[in-house]
Amino acid sequence: MFKANTLSKQQNYKLLSGGIIPRPIAFVTSQDASGNFNAAPFSFFNVVCSAPPMIMISVGRSNGQRKDTSLNIEETQCFVVHITDEATVEQINETAAPIHRTQNELDRTNLTYVDSECIPVPGVAEAKMRMECRLERIISLGDADEGSDLIIGQVEMFHIDDAIYIEDSKIDPQALKPVGRLAGHDYMSLGKTFTIQRPTE
Repeated sequence: MFKANTLSKQQNYKLLSGGIIPRPIAFVTSQDASGNFNAAPFSFFNVVCSAPPMIMISVGRSNGQRKDTSLNIEETQCFVVHITDEATVEQINETAAPIHRTQNELDRTNLTYVDSECIPVPGVAEAKMRMECRLERIISLGDADEGSDLIIGQVEMFHIDDAIYIEDSKIDPQALKPVGRLAGHDYMSLGKTFTIQRPTE
């Protein structure tokens, strides 16, 4: 066993990212007040609640510098989250490059814009599922240099491709083909699935 406060940041990160797997990957689009567009993937991502529908992403800081995603969302109060799948993961990975704030990550890809319905931030047309979000709150966690911004957004609009939608508001995981993040440069696709009934008493 390891006492976390005796480990380095990198050691803690390796244990967390290697053990908490697979992690869904949020592909987040945002823009600043001047309209400069940003797109980036984040695997520290999940559901917060369903009433109202809320999701969270954790955006790390590096040497005290906040990422463009955090700055943009704080400034404009909205963003779009896309579910990364087998068809888009390689293109989405290209957007993780460390480029200047005023450069557009989508220029490195073949992904295309699509207008949103409820917010001014555009999404990406190729995603089978995307969610338009309004900022609920940003919670600053950890130390000033290497902590994270926990961003909670309320979903205003779901965009679901017909190919993955099942009646009564269900998603077909075999059609979605989501990709999960492992440690390092490794990913995984959906493998064997099985059903376990929850106990009723």
